[in-house]
Amino acid sequence: MRWEDVLYTQGFGTRRECRFLIAAGAVQVGGDRRPVTDPDEPFAGGGPAPGMVFWVQGQRWCYQPRAYLMLHKPAGYECSQRPGAWPPVHALLPPPLRRRPGLATPGVQPIGRLDQDTTGLLLLSDDGAFIHRLSSPRHHVPKVYEVTCRHPVDAAQLARLREGVVLRDDPRPVRPAALEVIGERRLRLTLTEGRYHQVKRMVAAAGNRVEALHRSAIGPVQLPPDLPPGAWRWLSPDEIAALHAAGVRADRSETR
Repeated sequence: MRWEDVLYTQGFGTRRECRFLIAAGAVQVGGDRRPVTDPDEPFAGGGPAPGMVFWVQGQRWCYQPRAYLMLHKPAGYECSQRPGAWPPVHALLPPPLRRRPGLATPGVQPIGRLDQDTTGLLLLSDDGAFIHRLSSPRHHVPKVYEVTCRHPVDAAQLARLREGVVLRDDPRPVRPAALEVIGERRLRLTLTEGRYHQVKRMVAAAGNRVEALHRSAIGPVQLPPDLPPGAWRWLSPDEIAALHAAGVRADRSETR
């Protein structure tokens, strides 16, 4: 693996653009920020180690063979690279993450979607198998939502949700995997399905209305309280392993 390959796989442009950046002295590496000037300079051992830090045009970057990250999605953004009335969540990410090669569409992709007015934890990756395992309905990875309702939640509404409500496009009752009352108008719902506007439609079918919706966890990974809206960070190796395991466990439980 050469320096040209490193920059290209990380999303710093076409191969021609990456060669130009290196030849222009815009790439530095190591604690002493040694300039890299040869695009064909190879790496000992075949390639850089995950987590290797380098700089491109003064921008600090951490090498990752595959991108696994979390974003604290604010309201007013769409989970699409071709948005309509709202800007895409990709606008909150640095350009290299928006241009990484490897998938049919360049850049990291959201794992599942949140409506433009829904906030909270959004995972993104350029690993197609990882995306499929966590987003496929058959794997039933649990997702936790904090729900603020328009009206106080009464016992009858709670009973309907626990028993299961019928949505217009499916005669089968749907119910949360877990339901917790956390305030007069607030609920915490855990879902293992990913139907269109599911939380909003379930609450409406129970006789109330969602005023605000926030996703706080996906599988074993929770949105950290110190990650502000609009900010992102890499997933840790432990978080990635836990998400892989959650998808496998959910898949096995489905086949029993």
